[in-house]
Amino acid sequence: MKQYYLGCLAHASYLIADEASGVAVVVDPQRDIEQYLVDAERIGAKIRHVFLTHFHADFLAGHLELRDRCGADIRLGARAEAEYPFIPMNDGDALDFPGLRLQVLETPGHTIESISILVFDWKNDSKDANKDSLNPHAVLTGDTLFIGDVGRPDLRASLGWTAEQLGGHLYDSLHGKLLPLPDATLIYPAHGAGSLCGKHLSSETVSTLGEQRKLNYALQPMSKQAFTSIVAADQPEAPDYFTYDAVLNTRERATLDKALESSLRPLDLEEVLRLGDQGAQLLDVREAAEYANGHLRGSLNIGLGGQYATWAGTVLDAAKPIVIIAEPGREQEAAIRLGRIGFDRVAGYLRAGMAALAPRPELLRTTRRLSPPTLAAELASPRPPLVVDVRAAREWGAKHIAGSLNMPLSQLRRDAGRLPRESPIALLCAGGYRSSIAAGILNQLGIADLVELAGGLSAWEAAHLPVVAA
Repeated sequence: MKQYYLGCLAHASYLIADEASGVAVVVDPQRDIEQYLVDAERIGAKIRHVFLTHFHADFLAGHLELRDRCGADIRLGARAEAEYPFIPMNDGDALDFPGLRLQVLETPGHTIESISILVFDWKNDSKDANKDSLNPHAVLTGDTLFIGDVGRPDLRASLGWTAEQLGGHLYDSLHGKLLPLPDATLIYPAHGAGSLCGKHLSSETVSTLGEQRKLNYALQPMSKQAFTSIVAADQPEAPDYFTYDAVLNTRERATLDKALESSLRPLDLEEVLRLGDQGAQLLDVREAAEYANGHLRGSLNIGLGGQYATWAGTVLDAAKPIVIIAEPGREQEAAIRLGRIGFDRVAGYLRAGMAALAPRPELLRTTRRLSPPTLAAELASPRPPLVVDVRAAREWGAKHIAGSLNMPLSQLRRDAGRLPRESPIALLCAGGYRSSIAAGILNQLGIADLVELAGGLSAWEAAHLPVVAA
Protein backbone atom coordinates (compact mmCIF):
# COMPACT_ATOMS: atom_id res chain seq x y z
CA MET A 1 0.00 0.00 0.00
CA LYS A 2 1.43 3.35 -1.07
CA GLN A 3 0.28 6.84 -0.17
CA TYR A 4 0.70 9.67 -2.69
CA TYR A 5 0.60 13.16 -1.21
CA LEU A 6 -0.05 16.17 -3.45
CA GLY A 7 1.08 19.20 -1.45
CA CYS A 8 -0.58 21.88 -3.61
CA LEU A 9 -4.03 20.46 -2.82
CA ALA A 10 -3.07 18.75 0.46
CA HIS A 11 -4.54 15.60 -1.09
CA ALA A 12 -3.67 11.98 -0.31
CA SER A 13 -4.47 9.08 -2.64
CA TYR A 14 -3.59 5.41 -2.42
CA LEU A 15 -2.48 2.41 -4.46
CA ILE A 16 -3.14 -0.95 -2.84
CA ALA A 17 -1.92 -4.11 -4.57
CA ASP A 18 -2.32 -7.81 -3.87
CA GLU A 19 0.89 -9.37 -5.10
CA ALA A 20 -0.53 -12.90 -5.17
CA SER A 21 -3.27 -12.05 -7.67
CA GLY A 22 -1.56 -9.13 -9.39
CA VAL A 23 -4.61 -6.91 -8.85
CA ALA A 24 -4.26 -3.27 -7.79
CA VAL A 25 -6.83 -0.84 -6.44
CA VAL A 26 -6.57 2.96 -6.45
CA VAL A 27 -8.45 5.06 -3.90
CA ASP A 28 -9.28 8.76 -4.38
CA PRO A 29 -6.93 9.29 -7.35
CA GLN A 30 -5.85 12.67 -8.63
CA ARG A 31 -6.72 13.35 -12.25
CA ASP A 32 -3.19 12.94 -13.66
CA ILE A 33 -2.83 9.21 -13.13
CA GLU A 34 0.59 8.37 -14.55
CA GLN A 35 2.19 7.71 -11.15
CA TYR A 36 -0.31 4.97 -10.33
CA LEU A 37 0.25 3.29 -13.71
CA VAL A 38 4.03 3.38 -13.34
CA ASP A 39 4.02 1.94 -9.82
CA ALA A 40 1.49 -0.77 -10.64
CA GLU A 41 3.55 -1.87 -13.64
CA ARG A 42 6.72 -1.86 -11.55
CA ILE A 43 5.30 -4.48 -9.19
CA GLY A 44 3.61 -6.46 -11.97
CA ALA A 45 0.04 -5.50 -11.01
CA LYS A 46 -2.97 -4.37 -13.04
CA ILE A 47 -5.28 -1.62 -11.78
CA ARG A 48 -8.72 -3.24 -11.86
CA HIS A 49 -10.70 -1.15 -9.35
CA VAL A 50 -10.92 2.53 -8.41
CA PHE A 51 -12.76 3.79 -5.33
CA LEU A 52 -13.94 7.29 -4.52
CA THR A 53 -14.60 7.61 -0.81
CA HIS A 54 -16.96 10.48 -1.71
CA PHE A 55 -17.54 13.09 -4.40
CA HIS A 56 -14.59 15.35 -3.64
CA ALA A 57 -15.25 19.08 -3.65
CA ASP A 58 -11.70 20.45 -3.83
CA PHE A 59 -10.36 18.51 -6.80
CA LEU A 60 -11.51 16.53 -9.81
CA ALA A 61 -10.78 12.85 -9.24
CA GLY A 62 -9.13 10.54 -11.78
CA HIS A 63 -11.68 7.72 -11.72
CA LEU A 64 -12.76 8.21 -15.34
CA GLU A 65 -9.12 8.42 -16.44
CA LEU A 66 -8.37 5.06 -14.77
CA ARG A 67 -11.54 3.52 -16.18
CA ASP A 68 -10.70 4.57 -19.73
CA ARG A 69 -6.97 3.79 -19.49
CA CYS A 70 -7.04 0.51 -17.52
CA GLY A 71 -10.61 -0.75 -17.76
CA ALA A 72 -10.90 -0.34 -13.98
CA ASP A 73 -14.39 -0.53 -12.55
CA ILE A 74 -15.56 2.44 -10.49
CA ARG A 75 -16.82 1.75 -6.98
CA LEU A 76 -18.76 4.32 -4.94
CA GLY A 77 -20.82 4.32 -1.78
CA ALA A 78 -24.28 2.85 -2.28
CA ARG A 79 -25.94 6.24 -1.69
CA ALA A 80 -24.01 7.85 -4.57
CA GLU A 81 -25.73 9.02 -7.74
CA ALA A 82 -23.65 9.52 -10.89
CA GLU A 83 -24.02 9.73 -14.67
CA TYR A 84 -21.44 7.02 -15.39
CA PRO A 85 -21.80 3.30 -14.56
CA PHE A 86 -20.39 2.31 -11.16
CA ILE A 87 -20.61 -0.52 -8.66
CA PRO A 88 -22.46 0.60 -5.49
CA MET A 89 -20.78 -0.55 -2.29
CA ASN A 90 -23.01 -1.12 0.72
CA ASP A 91 -21.91 -1.29 4.33
CA GLY A 92 -19.93 -4.53 4.78
CA ASP A 93 -19.34 -5.19 1.08
CA ALA A 94 -15.81 -6.41 0.42
CA LEU A 95 -13.25 -7.24 -2.24
CA ASP A 96 -11.32 -10.36 -1.30
CA PHE A 97 -7.93 -11.34 -2.69
CA PRO A 98 -5.47 -14.05 -1.58
CA GLY A 99 -3.50 -11.62 0.62
CA LEU A 100 -5.86 -8.70 0.99
CA ARG A 101 -9.40 -7.75 1.92
CA LEU A 102 -10.94 -4.32 1.34
CA GLN A 103 -14.19 -3.89 3.25
CA VAL A 104 -16.47 -0.88 3.00
CA LEU A 105 -17.94 1.04 5.91
CA GLU A 106 -20.68 3.51 5.04
CA THR A 107 -19.66 6.67 6.91
CA PRO A 108 -21.95 9.53 5.84
CA GLY A 109 -21.40 12.97 7.33
CA HIS A 110 -18.94 14.98 5.27
CA THR A 111 -21.15 13.93 2.37
CA ILE A 112 -24.10 11.58 2.37
CA GLU A 113 -22.39 9.00 0.12
CA SER A 114 -19.10 8.93 2.08
CA ILE A 115 -17.46 5.61 2.74
CA SER A 116 -14.35 4.42 4.58
CA ILE A 117 -12.38 1.36 3.51
CA LEU A 118 -10.95 -1.19 5.92
CA VAL A 119 -7.68 -2.79 4.75
CA PHE A 120 -7.01 -6.32 6.03
CA ASP A 121 -3.50 -7.62 5.38
CA TRP A 122 -4.01 -11.33 4.76
CA LYS A 123 -0.66 -13.06 4.40
CA ASN A 124 -0.33 -15.23 1.32
CA ASP A 125 0.66 -18.29 3.32
CA SER A 126 -2.17 -18.02 5.84
CA LYS A 127 -5.10 -20.39 5.73
CA ASP A 128 -8.62 -19.08 5.34
CA ALA A 129 -9.48 -20.04 8.89
CA ASN A 130 -6.68 -17.88 10.22
CA LYS A 131 -7.44 -14.77 8.23
CA ASP A 132 -8.17 -12.07 10.79
CA SER A 133 -11.30 -10.18 9.79
CA LEU A 134 -11.61 -8.38 13.15
CA ASN A 135 -8.35 -6.42 13.28
CA PRO A 136 -7.75 -4.33 10.17
CA HIS A 137 -4.27 -3.16 9.32
CA ALA A 138 -5.60 0.27 8.30
CA VAL A 139 -8.68 2.25 7.36
CA LEU A 140 -8.83 4.77 4.54
CA THR A 141 -11.15 7.39 5.95
CA GLY A 142 -11.58 9.80 3.03
CA ASP A 143 -12.87 13.08 4.47
CA THR A 144 -14.70 11.45 7.39
CA LEU A 145 -11.74 11.39 9.81
CA PHE A 146 -8.55 13.40 9.41
CA ILE A 147 -5.41 13.51 11.49
CA GLY A 148 -6.41 16.08 14.12
CA ASP A 149 -9.87 16.81 12.73
CA VAL A 150 -12.98 15.42 11.07
CA GLY A 151 -14.66 16.29 7.80
CA ARG A 152 -16.67 19.49 7.73
CA PRO A 153 -20.42 18.93 7.38
CA ASP A 154 -21.29 22.28 5.79
CA LEU A 155 -20.17 21.86 2.17
CA ARG A 156 -23.37 20.38 0.80
CA ALA A 157 -25.74 23.23 1.63
CA SER A 158 -26.05 24.08 -2.07
CA LEU A 159 -27.06 20.47 -2.76
CA GLY A 160 -29.88 20.34 -0.23
CA TRP A 161 -28.19 19.16 3.00
CA THR A 162 -27.81 21.24 6.13
CA ALA A 163 -24.75 21.22 8.36
CA GLU A 164 -26.93 19.99 11.21
CA GLN A 165 -28.20 17.01 9.20
CA LEU A 166 -24.78 15.94 7.98
CA GLY A 167 -23.19 16.72 11.36
CA GLY A 168 -25.55 14.23 12.97
CA HIS A 169 -24.63 11.59 10.38
CA LEU A 170 -20.94 12.31 10.93
CA TYR A 171 -21.26 11.84 14.69
CA ASP A 172 -22.98 8.48 14.14
CA SER A 173 -20.38 7.38 11.60
CA LEU A 174 -17.48 8.19 13.89
CA HIS A 175 -19.01 6.65 17.00
CA GLY A 176 -20.73 3.71 15.35
CA LYS A 177 -18.22 2.72 12.65
CA LEU A 178 -14.71 4.10 13.24
CA LEU A 179 -14.22 4.51 16.99
CA PRO A 180 -15.06 0.83 17.70
CA LEU A 181 -12.01 -0.22 15.63
CA PRO A 182 -8.85 -1.32 17.49
CA ASP A 183 -6.45 1.40 18.65
CA ALA A 184 -3.65 -0.01 16.48
CA THR A 185 -5.59 0.58 13.26
CA LEU A 186 -3.70 2.97 11.00
CA ILE A 187 -5.67 6.02 9.85
CA TYR A 188 -5.06 7.16 6.27
CA PRO A 189 -7.18 10.22 5.33
CA ALA A 190 -7.70 11.93 1.98
CA HIS A 191 -6.34 15.32 3.10
CA GLY A 192 -3.80 16.98 5.37
CA ALA A 193 -2.85 20.45 6.59
CA GLY A 194 -3.70 23.20 4.13
CA SER A 195 -6.92 21.61 2.93
CA LEU A 196 -10.10 23.66 3.24
CA CYS A 197 -12.04 20.47 4.03
CA GLY A 198 -11.41 21.04 7.75
CA LYS A 199 -9.96 23.58 10.19
CA HIS A 200 -7.40 21.75 12.36
CA LEU A 201 -5.82 19.22 9.99
CA SER A 202 -2.39 18.00 11.03
CA SER A 203 0.67 18.05 8.79
CA GLU A 204 1.02 14.34 9.60
CA THR A 205 -0.40 12.08 6.91
CA VAL A 206 -0.91 8.90 8.95
CA SER A 207 -1.79 8.17 12.56
CA THR A 208 -3.41 5.44 14.62
CA LEU A 209 -6.93 5.37 15.91
CA GLY A 210 -5.58 5.22 19.46
CA GLU A 211 -3.64 8.46 18.96
CA GLN A 212 -6.64 10.17 17.42
CA ARG A 213 -8.90 8.96 20.21
CA LYS A 214 -6.69 10.85 22.64
CA LEU A 215 -5.65 13.91 20.62
CA ASN A 216 -8.40 14.73 18.12
CA TYR A 217 -10.70 17.41 19.56
CA ALA A 218 -13.72 16.09 17.64
CA LEU A 219 -13.41 12.57 19.07
CA GLN A 220 -13.62 13.61 22.71
CA PRO A 221 -16.76 12.63 24.68
CA MET A 222 -19.64 15.01 23.91
CA SER A 223 -23.26 14.95 22.85
CA LYS A 224 -24.29 14.84 19.21
CA GLN A 225 -25.60 18.39 19.46
CA ALA A 226 -22.35 19.68 20.96
CA PHE A 227 -20.35 17.81 18.33
CA THR A 228 -22.35 19.30 15.46
CA SER A 229 -21.95 22.80 16.84
CA ILE A 230 -18.21 22.60 17.48
CA VAL A 231 -17.38 20.91 14.17
CA ALA A 232 -19.40 23.33 12.04
CA ALA A 233 -18.06 26.45 13.79
CA ASP A 234 -15.22 28.60 12.41
CA GLN A 235 -14.73 26.61 9.23
CA PRO A 236 -12.69 28.35 6.51
CA GLU A 237 -14.67 29.87 3.68
CA ALA A 238 -15.25 27.34 0.91
CA PRO A 239 -14.39 28.60 -2.60
CA ASP A 240 -17.14 28.64 -5.23
CA TYR A 241 -15.36 25.95 -7.22
CA PHE A 242 -16.00 23.37 -4.48
CA THR A 243 -19.60 22.89 -5.57
CA TYR A 244 -18.49 22.91 -9.21
CA ASP A 245 -16.01 20.07 -8.59
CA ALA A 246 -18.37 18.06 -6.37
CA VAL A 247 -20.98 18.07 -9.12
CA LEU A 248 -18.43 17.43 -11.90
CA ASN A 249 -17.16 14.36 -10.03
CA THR A 250 -20.62 12.83 -10.53
CA ARG A 251 -20.67 13.43 -14.27
CA GLU A 252 -19.37 11.81 -17.40
CA ARG A 253 -16.81 14.27 -18.78
CA ALA A 254 -13.66 14.53 -20.89
CA THR A 255 -10.49 12.99 -19.48
CA LEU A 256 -7.43 15.08 -18.69
CA ASP A 257 -5.57 13.87 -21.79
CA LYS A 258 -8.38 15.13 -23.99
CA ALA A 259 -8.50 18.48 -22.17
CA LEU A 260 -4.74 18.98 -22.60
CA GLU A 261 -4.96 18.63 -26.38
CA SER A 262 -6.23 22.20 -26.62
CA SER A 263 -4.54 23.52 -23.46
CA LEU A 264 -1.03 23.07 -24.82
CA ARG A 265 -1.51 25.14 -27.99
CA PRO A 266 1.02 27.99 -28.42
CA LEU A 267 -0.54 31.36 -29.21
CA ASP A 268 1.04 34.43 -30.77
CA LEU A 269 0.78 37.70 -28.86
CA GLU A 270 -1.84 39.14 -31.21
CA GLU A 271 -4.07 36.10 -30.67
CA VAL A 272 -3.65 36.39 -26.90
CA LEU A 273 -4.66 40.05 -27.06
CA ARG A 274 -7.67 39.20 -29.22
CA LEU A 275 -8.78 36.48 -26.77
CA GLY A 276 -8.31 38.90 -23.87
CA ASP A 277 -10.50 41.47 -25.60
CA GLN A 278 -13.14 38.76 -26.01
CA GLY A 279 -13.19 38.01 -22.28
CA ALA A 280 -10.52 35.32 -21.86
CA GLN A 281 -8.69 35.29 -18.54
CA LEU A 282 -4.96 36.02 -18.94
CA LEU A 283 -3.25 33.96 -16.23
CA ASP A 284 0.37 34.76 -15.40
CA VAL A 285 1.79 31.86 -13.39
CA ARG A 286 5.25 33.31 -12.65
CA GLU A 287 6.47 34.26 -9.20
CA ALA A 288 5.03 37.41 -7.65
CA ALA A 289 8.29 39.40 -7.87
CA GLU A 290 8.64 38.63 -11.59
CA TYR A 291 5.03 39.65 -12.19
CA ALA A 292 5.57 42.92 -10.32
CA ASN A 293 8.62 43.73 -12.44
CA GLY A 294 6.65 43.46 -15.66
CA HIS A 295 3.48 41.76 -16.87
CA LEU A 296 0.96 41.91 -19.69
CA ARG A 297 -1.74 44.49 -19.08
CA GLY A 298 -4.96 42.91 -17.84
CA SER A 299 -3.27 39.71 -16.69
CA LEU A 300 -3.76 38.12 -13.28
CA ASN A 301 -0.93 36.55 -11.30
CA ILE A 302 -1.36 33.19 -9.55
CA GLY A 303 2.10 31.72 -9.11
CA LEU A 304 2.93 28.05 -9.53
CA GLY A 305 5.02 28.27 -6.37
CA GLY A 306 2.03 28.58 -4.03
CA GLN A 307 -1.44 27.06 -3.64
CA TYR A 308 -1.94 27.62 -7.33
CA ALA A 309 -4.92 25.35 -8.01
CA THR A 310 -6.84 26.42 -4.92
CA TRP A 311 -6.49 30.12 -5.70
CA ALA A 312 -7.13 29.60 -9.39
CA GLY A 313 -10.38 27.88 -8.45
CA THR A 314 -11.20 30.73 -6.09
CA VAL A 315 -10.61 33.78 -8.28
CA LEU A 316 -11.02 32.47 -11.86
CA ASP A 317 -14.24 31.72 -13.68
CA ALA A 318 -14.45 28.08 -14.83
CA ALA A 319 -16.84 29.07 -17.61
CA LYS A 320 -14.43 31.51 -19.31
CA PRO A 321 -11.39 30.61 -21.44
CA ILE A 322 -7.96 30.86 -19.82
CA VAL A 323 -4.70 31.83 -21.54
CA ILE A 324 -1.52 30.85 -19.69
CA ILE A 325 1.52 33.13 -19.49
CA ALA A 326 4.45 31.15 -18.11
CA GLU A 327 8.19 30.74 -18.21
CA PRO A 328 8.88 28.61 -21.31
CA GLY A 329 8.72 24.94 -20.33
CA ARG A 330 6.23 25.36 -17.48
CA GLU A 331 3.06 25.67 -19.57
CA GLN A 332 2.15 21.98 -19.24
CA GLU A 333 2.51 22.07 -15.45
CA ALA A 334 0.22 25.09 -15.31
CA ALA A 335 -2.42 23.40 -17.48
CA ILE A 336 -2.28 20.06 -15.64
CA ARG A 337 -2.69 21.74 -12.27
CA LEU A 338 -5.72 23.63 -13.57
CA GLY A 339 -7.05 20.32 -14.88
CA ARG A 340 -6.80 18.84 -11.39
CA ILE A 341 -9.68 21.11 -10.36
CA GLY A 342 -11.59 20.72 -13.63
CA PHE A 343 -10.66 24.11 -15.12
CA ASP A 344 -10.30 22.69 -18.61
CA ARG A 345 -11.15 25.73 -20.71
CA VAL A 346 -7.52 26.60 -21.40
CA ALA A 347 -7.27 28.12 -24.86
CA GLY A 348 -3.48 27.87 -24.99
CA TYR A 349 -0.37 29.69 -23.82
CA LEU A 350 1.62 32.73 -24.89
CA ARG A 351 4.39 31.54 -27.20
CA ALA A 352 7.84 32.41 -25.74
CA GLY A 353 6.26 33.78 -22.56
CA MET A 354 7.08 37.36 -21.60
CA ALA A 355 9.77 37.56 -24.29
CA ALA A 356 6.89 37.92 -26.75
CA LEU A 357 6.28 41.43 -25.35
CA ALA A 358 9.76 42.74 -26.18
CA PRO A 359 8.57 44.51 -29.38
CA ARG A 360 5.49 45.88 -27.59
CA PRO A 361 6.67 47.64 -24.39
CA GLU A 362 3.46 49.69 -24.29
CA LEU A 363 1.66 46.50 -23.22
CA LEU A 364 3.83 46.09 -20.10
CA ARG A 365 2.60 47.02 -16.64
CA THR A 366 4.46 46.96 -13.30
CA THR A 367 3.48 46.90 -9.64
CA ARG A 368 5.45 48.94 -7.13
CA ARG A 369 6.63 46.87 -4.15
CA LEU A 370 7.73 48.56 -0.94
CA SER A 371 10.03 47.29 1.78
CA PRO A 372 8.58 47.32 5.31
CA PRO A 373 10.56 50.43 6.40
CA THR A 374 9.50 52.29 3.25
CA LEU A 375 5.84 51.44 3.81
CA ALA A 376 6.15 52.48 7.46
CA ALA A 377 7.53 55.83 6.35
CA GLU A 378 4.70 56.30 3.85
CA LEU A 379 2.15 55.49 6.56
CA ALA A 380 3.63 58.32 8.62
CA SER A 381 3.47 60.78 5.72
CA PRO A 382 0.80 63.48 5.23
CA ARG A 383 -0.94 61.34 2.56
CA PRO A 384 -0.67 57.76 3.84
CA PRO A 385 -1.98 54.85 1.78
CA LEU A 386 -4.91 52.77 2.94
CA VAL A 387 -3.49 49.43 4.02
CA VAL A 388 -5.65 46.57 2.71
CA ASP A 389 -4.86 43.18 4.24
CA VAL A 390 -6.13 40.37 2.00
CA ARG A 391 -5.55 37.52 4.45
CA ALA A 392 -8.45 35.54 5.92
CA ALA A 393 -10.37 37.19 8.75
CA ARG A 394 -8.98 34.80 11.37
CA GLU A 395 -5.41 35.63 10.30
CA TRP A 396 -6.09 39.36 10.44
CA GLY A 397 -7.73 39.00 13.87
CA ALA A 398 -4.63 37.34 15.30
CA LYS A 399 -2.29 40.16 14.26
CA HIS A 400 -2.27 42.99 11.73
CA ILE A 401 -0.92 46.45 11.02
CA ALA A 402 -2.82 49.06 13.02
CA GLY A 403 -5.44 50.84 10.93
CA SER A 404 -5.44 48.22 8.16
CA LEU A 405 -8.66 47.18 6.44
CA ASN A 406 -9.28 43.44 6.23
CA MET A 407 -10.67 42.44 2.84
CA PRO A 408 -10.04 38.69 2.30
CA LEU A 409 -8.81 37.81 -1.17
CA SER A 410 -11.67 35.39 -1.78
CA GLN A 411 -14.11 38.32 -1.41
CA LEU A 412 -12.01 41.08 -2.96
CA ARG A 413 -13.63 41.26 -6.39
CA ARG A 414 -17.07 41.38 -4.76
CA ASP A 415 -16.16 43.98 -2.13
CA ALA A 416 -13.73 46.21 -4.04
CA GLY A 417 -16.44 48.80 -4.61
CA ARG A 418 -15.99 49.79 -0.95
CA LEU A 419 -12.42 50.90 -1.57
CA PRO A 420 -11.77 54.65 -1.92
CA ARG A 421 -10.54 55.87 -5.30
CA GLU A 422 -9.03 59.11 -4.01
CA SER A 423 -6.19 57.63 -1.92
CA PRO A 424 -3.40 55.15 -2.67
CA ILE A 425 -3.77 51.56 -1.51
CA ALA A 426 -1.07 49.33 0.01
CA LEU A 427 -1.78 45.60 -0.30
CA LEU A 428 -0.38 42.93 1.95
CA CYS A 429 -0.83 39.29 2.93
CA ALA A 430 1.33 36.85 4.89
CA GLY A 431 4.23 36.59 2.45
CA GLY A 432 3.39 38.33 -0.81
CA TYR A 433 1.65 35.57 -2.77
CA ARG A 434 -1.95 36.62 -2.22
CA SER A 435 -1.24 40.35 -2.43
CA SER A 436 0.09 39.83 -5.96
CA ILE A 437 -3.19 38.16 -6.93
CA ALA A 438 -5.04 41.05 -5.31
CA ALA A 439 -3.02 43.64 -7.27
CA GLY A 440 -4.07 42.02 -10.54
CA ILE A 441 -7.73 41.93 -9.51
CA LEU A 442 -7.79 45.60 -8.49
CA ASN A 443 -5.99 46.64 -11.67
CA GLN A 444 -8.64 44.81 -13.69
CA LEU A 445 -11.25 46.81 -11.78
CA GLY A 446 -9.57 50.10 -12.67
CA ILE A 447 -7.74 50.73 -9.38
CA ALA A 448 -4.20 51.62 -10.39
CA ASP A 449 -2.82 53.69 -7.49
CA LEU A 450 -1.57 50.81 -5.39
CA VAL A 451 1.58 49.23 -4.01
CA GLU A 452 2.42 45.90 -2.39
CA LEU A 453 4.26 45.20 0.84
CA ALA A 454 7.17 43.04 -0.30
CA GLY A 455 7.35 39.91 1.85
CA GLY A 456 4.02 40.63 3.49
CA LEU A 457 3.40 40.70 7.23
CA SER A 458 6.24 38.23 7.79
CA ALA A 459 8.73 40.78 6.46
CA TRP A 460 7.03 43.56 8.45
CA GLU A 461 7.49 41.63 11.70
CA ALA A 462 11.04 40.64 10.77
CA ALA A 463 11.80 44.35 10.49
CA HIS A 464 10.55 44.72 14.12
CA LEU A 465 7.64 46.91 13.11
CA PRO A 466 4.53 46.88 15.32
CA VAL A 467 1.39 44.76 14.90
CA VAL A 468 -1.83 44.67 16.89
CA ALA A 469 -4.54 42.08 17.51
CA ALA A 470 -8.28 42.50 17.00
